[in-house]
This record gives sequence, structure tokens and C-alpha cells, in this order.
Amino acid sequence: MKPRHQRFPVIEGRRAALRIALVLVFALAAPAWAAAQSFQSLAPYALLLDSGSGAVLYEKAADELMVPASLAKIATALVAFEEIANGRLTLDSEIGISENAWRKGGGVSGGSTMFALVHSRVKLSDILQGIIVQSGNDASIALAEAIAGSEDNFARLMTERVRALGLTRSVFRNATGMGDPEQKVTARELARLSDHIIKTYPELYKIFGQREFTWNKIRQQNRNPLLGMDIGADGLKTGNIDESGYGLVGSAVQNGQRLIVVVNGLKTARDRAQEARKLLEWGFRSFEPRQVFAAGEIVGEASVYGGAKGRVGLRAKGPVSLLLPRGSSDRLSARIIYRGPLTVPVREGAEVARLLVMRGEVKTLDIPLYAAETIEAGSLHSRALDALMEAATGWVRKALRRS
Repeated sequence: MKPRHQRFPVIEGRRAALRIALVLVFALAAPAWAAAQSFQSLAPYALLLDSGSGAVLYEKAADELMVPASLAKIATALVAFEEIANGRLTLDSEIGISENAWRKGGGVSGGSTMFALVHSRVKLSDILQGIIVQSGNDASIALAEAIAGSEDNFARLMTERVRALGLTRSVFRNATGMGDPEQKVTARELARLSDHIIKTYPELYKIFGQREFTWNKIRQQNRNPLLGMDIGADGLKTGNIDESGYGLVGSAVQNGQRLIVVVNGLKTARDRAQEARKLLEWGFRSFEPRQVFAAGEIVGEASVYGGAKGRVGLRAKGPVSLLLPRGSSDRLSARIIYRGPLTVPVREGAEVARLLVMRGEVKTLDIPLYAAETIEAGSLHSRALDALMEAATGWVRKALRRS
């Protein structure tokens, strides 16, 4: 089966095509004097994501691998949150501080630390604050050892867990973000990981917005500079080692809209704070939402091979919205992508395609689409006709490739 790209407008799904077309007309109908909003970030790696729509508002080298430093602790927190959600741990579970955790990540290490005492036992609720608020390496290593037996095993678990979320490029080698040549992430995947945590674990996510935490009589401020700015910030994490430069994943909410920003590779902590703030403020100021499809509305159709019906309707899980630049003349293009024709049985609710919307060179929306109904196998006669049609189109494709 070959990947199918159903471009708009198309004969299938006329209503969907018309709706997309209207959005495109809206975007293209801006007055000639209204130049497209532009933004240039100093960050070598950057991405701005609208959480509600999944739209990418800005990206720069967002799919290139980069060193995460302590931004890796977002994935460390994810594993802990999942363990709590699955009942394997509670916030009252006690985590032992091994000599290894103390030497590699404690006060004697010279790095960021919670200052947990060697051989002490600390409640998980405090360990999480130590990791998230204080960026404690000792807390991160202790957690890794408690969950997986060793930090190496835990790092493999981190990678497995993000793979399960569809993040295919990020690789983790430790729980702290300490330098390792194989530990790499992308800005896009960090944003998607953060978005998942915010939506899936809203109560635990609140730790990321905590301004300070005191442990062992040592009070430490959260290193996220966005929390001290009047921009609605409530998370997430900073990072810095020599190999990474200064990085930050942040999130802020204004008027019910949440944006997630990722910057990395900057030269100073001041640059990191300024670039993240500028991106967030630009995003809130420069875009306006437009709903394209209501919840449950058919977006388009996919061909079905050997089915009682030759096509199946496609829809998203909820409403589909785009964020469009105010007064922009940027050209939008949209298409439905699937590997097909789909083979029967096609089950209602199965993920079978994706809706991709591009704003110029920027991937502004990329969401899964699901079968709107179940399609069972058709009659022997209809399956024979489908087989003949697929064979014919296969011959055409081969001829075109040779020409």
C-alpha cells in the first residue's frame, strides 16, 4: 500500500474541502498592505506551540537534535507521574538517597542539588519538588534507582515512555541531563512532551509553577525566570551545561489560551529569559483562533480496499482549530495523509490518517484522524473489483516512475 495524500479541494469530502478552502481564503484575503507578522529568535533552537489547537506558531531548527541538559528532567518527571497514576508509587512513598546519588548529585558534586542527606529517606512529594523546583541531580538519581534499580535502566525507561507518546527521536542516557554524547532531544518533541504532561497530569504539573522549595534548611528559588514575569507563566524547566548552552521550556496562559515555548543553545541566562518571553508575548499578541471543524464533524474521507463501502469518513477527536497570524498573507495548504487504501475491517475510532496544515514552510497543524464508522469486508464481487482497481493503479504508478 502506498501513502495517500488527499489534497484540498477534492471530490471526496466536499464539505470538508469547502471549509478548508474558506479558511484559506480568509488567510489570503488580507489587504496587500498588511504584511505577514514576522519574528526572528536569537535561539539556535526554538519552537512555540499553541496547546489548544496543536498549532506550531514559530519554529527554528525544531527537528534538529540538541543537548537537553536539565530539560531532560521533564522526562524524568513524566516517568514518576506515570508511576503514581498507575498506583505503583504514591506521593508518600519513601525514596532512599544512596551514596551514589549523593556523590554524583549531592552538595559534594558541585552541580544543582536538593541537598538530600546520604542514606536518608525522602517522601516522593519532596523528591519531585527537589527535581522540578531545585533541579536536584541527587533527587533525580535517587528516583531513578528507586523505580528502575539503576540510572541506566531508568534512562532506557525514559526513552521507552516518550516513544509510547510518538516521540521518535529523543534519546535519554541519564535522569539528570548531565552530559552524554548520546543524549539528544528536539525542540518539537520537548514541546509535545510538556503538552502531554500539562494535559494528562494537571495536579502534578502544578509543581512546575512552584516558586521555591526548602529542604535541609536550604531555601532555593525555582530557576525558571518566566515565573517572575507578569505573563501568566506556570512552568516548566531550565537547563544549562557547556555542551547545550542555556535552554528553557516554558508555558504560559492568557485569556484561556496556553502557549508552550522551547528555546535552547543561547549564550547567557539573560538571553534565555528574554527570548522565551519575547516568543510568548509575540504569540499571544500576533495570532487569532479560527475553528475549522466542530467536534465530530467529518474532515474528509479515505479509500477502503475490499470493504462494504469504498470510503470511510474521517474526523478528529475534538474540534479542529487553527491559529492564524493577524493581518497575515501567509498561504495555508492542507492535506489528509494516510497509507492506503485502508484494508478491512476498519474499526470506528481507529487512527487511520493525519490532517496536515502548512503555513508557508511552517507545519502549523498535524493531528491524527480517526475512522468515523466501522467498515466490514464487502461481497466477493466488490473485493474482486477493488483488487482489479488496485492492480491497475499499481501499473500506472510503475509506468509513471519509469517515465
